Amino acid sequence: MNETPPQETRTPNEAWFETRWWWRVKMWLQWTSWLQYLPNLVVLLLLLVLAGIGALVGCWPVLLVDLPLVLAVLLFFNLIFDVVTVRYGFHPEEPLPTSLEHLDAFELMRARVSCRSFQKRLMSEEHRQMVLSLAEQNSKPENCLSPHPIRFEYVDNPLVVWPAVGTHEFLVAIAPRAYDEMAVVDVGRSLQKVVIEATRQGLATCWIGPGADHKSIIKHLGARFDPEKDHIICVCGFGYRSRYIPLAIRFIQKTQRHRLDVQELFFADAGFAKPLNTNARPYRDFGRCYEVCQWSPSSYNAQPTRGVVLAENARIQRVDFCAATHSRYYAMVALGIWLANWECGCEALGKVGRFEQLAPEMRGKEPFPDLPRYVISWLPEETGPSG
Repeated sequence: MNETPPQETRTPNEAWFETRWWWRVKMWLQWTSWLQYLPNLVVLLLLLVLAGIGALVGCWPVLLVDLPLVLAVLLFFNLIFDVVTVRYGFHPEEPLPTSLEHLDAFELMRARVSCRSFQKRLMSEEHRQMVLSLAEQNSKPENCLSPHPIRFEYVDNPLVVWPAVGTHEFLVAIAPRAYDEMAVVDVGRSLQKVVIEATRQGLATCWIGPGADHKSIIKHLGARFDPEKDHIICVCGFGYRSRYIPLAIRFIQKTQRHRLDVQELFFADAGFAKPLNTNARPYRDFGRCYEVCQWSPSSYNAQPTRGVVLAENARIQRVDFCAATHSRYYAMVALGIWLANWECGCEALGKVGRFEQLAPEMRGKEPFPDLPRYVISWLPEETGPSG
């Protein structure tokens, strides 16, 4: 996912960028799906310039002329290959993916990675109905944390999105226009549960935030979107993973595989001063729950969620989930994704609990910082709020 939805107030810097011609060109390339091919072309031209300078200088011809020319030729052929196979879809038919039902819950969540290139084919009717059924089930009021309803609308048209290519089927996450923090958290939590089950069936998914053009979304939603009542939070693409991926997107994927250490994300005190030792008792009872939160997707891979695991008398009393930024939208979506992964992990371990927002006086006497700020707690079923 990416950050800063159109509905957020723009900063003066963002407004300044939007008035510049080169920014408008960049956005045109992005929304017309040509931007992912531009890095190849830019590097290719720089290599040709370097080779030209090397020829004029007349020294180190192998290093300054031959090598840049060889690399430029390779990049040129790669660019042509990417445009032909990805942009225009001329390539052999790809096989359908296999199910991942043999994986346990933790391996399944770790196996899931954002898909940046989808096959041309649509989902099978069975897979489509599964996704729609899960979306409807997980967005029901009784399965959400906020009293304000959310919903997911299905779109089977190629929305204008970045950086994923070839995406034809989406769920559009919609919350009430009047801002409610927990409704946005519900979007992340509910949609992640759909994503987990879709991954189990071999489907590829891609969370998309500001990388989606809202004008395109609203156009395809038609009468299903009321601008007076509805607010688009994000979209998620569904389909089958393609092996044909533009070189620039492959590079982006590599750079986004980094994650903060678990000890930078989970703490043993509400002041965020004591990194959590997940191998010590009683924290180790939750096994890989920390890991699947660590590897949860987030906007620009920012990891804006933190966890506080509080224990007393060798028992976990509660887990507080906090936002590390003031973002009202994608930090809350990311936190909701954490909640879904935590729930799934706890269920796999047989840990029963519930989510509850606690008043400050119910959370103890710790000095609570401005950031990370408290959002919600997970309480073991046998522990009440007073715990």
